[in-house]
Amino acid sequence: MASCPKAIWNWRFQRAVFRTVQLLCFSVLIFEVINQKEVSAWTYHYSNKTYSWNYSRAFCQKYYTDLVAIQNKNEIAYLNETIPYYNSYYWIGIRKINNKWTWVGTNKTLTEEAENWADNEPNNKRNNQDCVEIYIKSLSAPGKWNDEPCWKRKRALCYRASCQDMSCSKQGECIETIGNYTCSCYPGFYGPECEYVRECGEFDLPQHVHMNCSHPLGNFSFNSHCSFHCAEGYALNGPSELECLASGIWTNSPPQCVAVQCPALKSPEQGSMSCVQSAEAFQHQSSCSFSCEEGFALVGPEVVHCTALGVWTAPTPVCKAMQCEFPEAPTKGILDCVHPLVSLAGSSCKFECKPCHRVRGKDKCLGPGWGTPPLPAFKAIACEPLESPVHGSMDCSPSLRAFQYNTSCSFHCAEGFTLRGADIVRCADMEEWTAPAPVCQTLQCQDLPTSTKARVNCSHPFGDFRYKSTCSFTCDEGSFLVGASVLQCLDTGNWDAPFPECQAVTCATLPNPQNGEKTCVQPLGGSSYESTCWFTCHEGFSLSGPERLDCTPSGHWTGSPPTCEEAIKCPELSAPEQGSLDCPDTHGEFIVGSICHFSCNKGLKLEGSNHVECTTSGRWIAPPPTCKYTVSAPAPGVQCPTLIAPKQGTMSCQHHVRNFGLNTTCHFGCKAGFILLGDSALQCRPSRQWTAAAPTCRAVKCAKLPVTEPIVMNCSNPWGNFSYGSTCSFHCPEGQLLNGSERTACQENGQWSTTMPTCQAGPLTIQETLTYVGGAAAGTTGLVTGSILLALLRRRCRQKDDGKSPLNPQSHLGTYGVFTNAAFDPSP
Repeated sequence: MASCPKAIWNWRFQRAVFRTVQLLCFSVLIFEVINQKEVSAWTYHYSNKTYSWNYSRAFCQKYYTDLVAIQNKNEIAYLNETIPYYNSYYWIGIRKINNKWTWVGTNKTLTEEAENWADNEPNNKRNNQDCVEIYIKSLSAPGKWNDEPCWKRKRALCYRASCQDMSCSKQGECIETIGNYTCSCYPGFYGPECEYVRECGEFDLPQHVHMNCSHPLGNFSFNSHCSFHCAEGYALNGPSELECLASGIWTNSPPQCVAVQCPALKSPEQGSMSCVQSAEAFQHQSSCSFSCEEGFALVGPEVVHCTALGVWTAPTPVCKAMQCEFPEAPTKGILDCVHPLVSLAGSSCKFECKPCHRVRGKDKCLGPGWGTPPLPAFKAIACEPLESPVHGSMDCSPSLRAFQYNTSCSFHCAEGFTLRGADIVRCADMEEWTAPAPVCQTLQCQDLPTSTKARVNCSHPFGDFRYKSTCSFTCDEGSFLVGASVLQCLDTGNWDAPFPECQAVTCATLPNPQNGEKTCVQPLGGSSYESTCWFTCHEGFSLSGPERLDCTPSGHWTGSPPTCEEAIKCPELSAPEQGSLDCPDTHGEFIVGSICHFSCNKGLKLEGSNHVECTTSGRWIAPPPTCKYTVSAPAPGVQCPTLIAPKQGTMSCQHHVRNFGLNTTCHFGCKAGFILLGDSALQCRPSRQWTAAAPTCRAVKCAKLPVTEPIVMNCSNPWGNFSYGSTCSFHCPEGQLLNGSERTACQENGQWSTTMPTCQAGPLTIQETLTYVGGAAAGTTGLVTGSILLALLRRRCRQKDDGKSPLNPQSHLGTYGVFTNAAFDPSP
């Protein structure tokens, strides 16, 4: 039984040593991390006061990002190892919302595989346990979760996120990891920062197909939309719109344009048809002309055209037998006619004049025969023949062949052309038309503006910027087209789309470097293509990165923005004894390139270089010089008082004539931990006096240690209170643990070897005590053994430090309550 307490004590001692080593390792890690200038990592933080869950979250959102959102088991293990024990534990970012446990930071439901509940939890006692705590350093369930009422007061366990507003290029979900983040790109984007957009590729358009596209994310890339239409006279065969999908594939193949066909025509009975066709029979722009056999007249248009709508400009005409009016006998004449047919076609009439009469004008009878010229009385008045206008048609009534008196002709123009002149003319009795024949002119669209900054290539089949004129637009490098890439002049005299414009590609706005300035030239607008920015740093800082950045045609800068880092400095210089120092243009900062000049007082000579320069290695090009007295003929009999070395110091003298005689020089110094008060060098003058009083050595002072209850401090001060060599020991009253080192010493640099410790309540809980008591009761059979173990436990409760104390909140390891993620290894 005597060996049992010793075994327990050995176990407790080994555990305390292990915890101490672990604490020291973690201290080194924290010290290295907090000495970085800037660390972009996920860090953990906790409050030193207790709050309700709602107030804890408000605290985290105000000072950090939010309550901790646990990512994986490794993070739980890290938090349990790193965060100090606290008896009421810590709130984390899980809460019951709509009867589901939810991560409040992302509003995502807690999945079964991510759960880390303690045994028999969550139990929702009293139906009001809607918030979650984490057991940090619990003996029975370390790192496990428990549901608790939200009004209870616990410490807030917070995190500061790595994800920023511009993380993942705003084109993906930023997922926090320990010490970094990863990007889960939205559909259509890829790359480590989701900076790239999936491309579908350009189209090889079939003939007669026109395309208008919009490219919100880049030419022919994800979310690009293209619409298609056909040239006049062609119909679309395929989809009218395509979209570039997130997979980098178009929703379909581009369509084709098929020529519009008009119905087939047949020659009229008693007539003939002659057609001028395009590549295929009766397609758009085909035309057919009709004529009738002798004795038959054409009823309908002489020429019809196949329109872009697939219909003819008029129905097919027919041939009808001619009907002549029955002639009347001329005045003073006789008419004799023969009619072989029912109609008058083919009839013949003989005219005779009465004796002594002659017919004048229309009634002139010059000889027999109705159709035999010259019989002006029976010859119909006719006008000059008319022709259909180019790109138009003509429809005459009653006949398109004779153009006789009272014949009316109407004119029409093809699609895209407008009639210039009278639309109807009539053959008058003077054998003249009532108006000249009209012509068909193409409609004209608005001239292209010159301010679009786009290059234009146009084709004009009917004249500049007229019907069917087609213009394609392209942009110079560094700009992109906004609008349709091809415009066509329609039959309405309007372009089929608004005029496009070329807009300059823009790069991301560059921030001003901290401790520096940025100067930009932006000829095409803010942060656009051809913009150039120069960077400079304030005095005392040097530029790390490119001095100049240019915005490229791809919308990216030629490099990453530089930073201003503290300039390389050389050690501070001081004037030599009995001399002076001149460092022009340094302003007290001995940076690279600084030059300093040295000189000596009258009667002294400079030993060493008279000037030094600070190099890029952070060292002066030569050691600083010293001033030495010029040796002259000694005055006989001159003797100065004898000097001795100061206490805790040294003295070295150079005697030229005799000990402590004229021009004797003595140099003084102090041991480590002491500083010299007075001149470091004395010289014997002809007046038999030293140049100054003998110096002394005084112990280096450390800061006075503040003592607050309940801690007790005992100090020994061999060279004065809180001076070099002073040592102080600390202990706490019974029932409390010392959080920190129990001893500290004032060092030669004026700093204490450890920070001031504090007293905190011991972490031994009732649960631990019951565990030890139960184990003792189960392992013994008598009251004596149980009493011994209980006595040992009582002694353990009184112990000042068992290795489980939380990290010192005022230690030199870092800011209170901050634990930087150990998985993050910042670059030096």
